[in-house]
Amino acid sequence: MSQVIDAKGKPCPQPVILAKQAIAQGETEFVIEVDNTTAVGNLQRMAGNQGYSAQVAEEGGVYRLTMVKTGEAADCAAAESGMQPKTYTVFVGRDIIGDGDRTLGTNLMRMFFYTLTESEDLPVSICFMNAGVKLPAGDEQVTEHLKKLVDRGVQVLVCGTCLNFFGIADQLQIGTVSNMYDIVSQMQAAGKVISL
Repeated sequence: MSQVIDAKGKPCPQPVILAKQAIAQGETEFVIEVDNTTAVGNLQRMAGNQGYSAQVAEEGGVYRLTMVKTGEAADCAAAESGMQPKTYTVFVGRDIIGDGDRTLGTNLMRMFFYTLTESEDLPVSICFMNAGVKLPAGDEQVTEHLKKLVDRGVQVLVCGTCLNFFGIADQLQIGTVSNMYDIVSQMQAAGKVISL
């Protein structure tokens, strides 16, 4: 019988960490139970990156994800194929650039993302936390730039805890609702992190 991990009621990113621990211990098939759709999405992405399938069944508000090893982790496969990983990620922890005038800071942030869309050297990911989550959830100009970047393969991760804190989770226009574990992993894997 498969190991069952009870992650119900655990805050982000604990369900992902518990699943990663099971994988690190060599589990090739296990079940993890959670009680919210954000955790389901986070676990499904993690499973795919680790070479696992994730079948979801829901009953009474409890989601049971059956994880089964199907192949190699995505990062290992890329390394073996000779693909060069992208070298940087952008971390956005504020909704403006700088500490001076707010209007100027807003315009600078919009110009940054516009300039990034015009670049050939794109980041592998852009991670939004704290007040930075207000940008993909409310700034139309930044959102349009982010859509273009996503179309070109840039991953946009938005802190779910931060969206909930500001009460704007339902306003997210672009990006994947994510967690501290995924964002830290992106930053650790990057050759450099540009922080705004």
